[in-house]
Amino acid sequence: MNSRGYPAKPSRYGHDEGMAGRGGAERPRQVEHVAGTASFPDADDPGEADDPDDAADAAAKALELLGDPSIEEVRLTSRPESASAARRLSLSVVRKWGLPHLADTVELLVSELVGNAVRHTGARTFGLRMHRRRGWVRVEVRDPSRGLPCLMPVRELDTSGRGLFLVDKLSDRWGVDLQPRGKTTWFELRVIDRI
Repeated sequence: MNSRGYPAKPSRYGHDEGMAGRGGAERPRQVEHVAGTASFPDADDPGEADDPDDAADAAAKALELLGDPSIEEVRLTSRPESASAARRLSLSVVRKWGLPHLADTVELLVSELVGNAVRHTGARTFGLRMHRRRGWVRVEVRDPSRGLPCLMPVRELDTSGRGLFLVDKLSDRWGVDLQPRGKTTWFELRVIDRI
C-alpha cells in the first residue's frame, strides 16, 4: 500500500522502485526547490493524471516552476520526493527535443542517478543538467560528494543495488567526472538525428 492507501504498483523493472522509481510509497505531493516550493499533480498516482495530456501538463509546469535543465543546471533539494521533480524535468526536455522514444529510459536512469545522489552523498542539494549534441543525449547529476559510485554485481533476488547496473545496461555509456568540489555522474544515449 502506498501513502494514500492504494495498492503499490508492480515494478516493470524487477526491483523495488521506492524513491527512485515510478511507483512505491515515497511519493509526497510537495516538491521542494532550493529557491522555493512547487506543487503539481502526480501523474503516476491513481486518480491524479490518468490522461497523457495531464502528465504532459505536469511536466511542462515542472519546467516552468523549477527551470529547464537543458538551458542551465537545476538545483533540487536532496530529498526522496525530488526524484519525481527530476523525472518530470527530464521528460519535459526529452519531449521538447522531439525524442519521446527515449522517455522511459531517460526517466528510469534519471531516477537511479538521483536516488544515488540522495541516498549516498549526504548533500543538501544536487544538480540536474541535460545536453543534446549531434547523435547523443547526455544527462548529468551533480553533487558535492567526491565519493565514487560503485557498480556492484546484481543477483536475481536482490532488492537494492540495481541502480548503476541499470544505468550500465540501458545507457550507451556512462561515467563519473570528479570536480574540484564534488562529482558529476552522467549517462549518454545514442540518438539517430533526422536530416
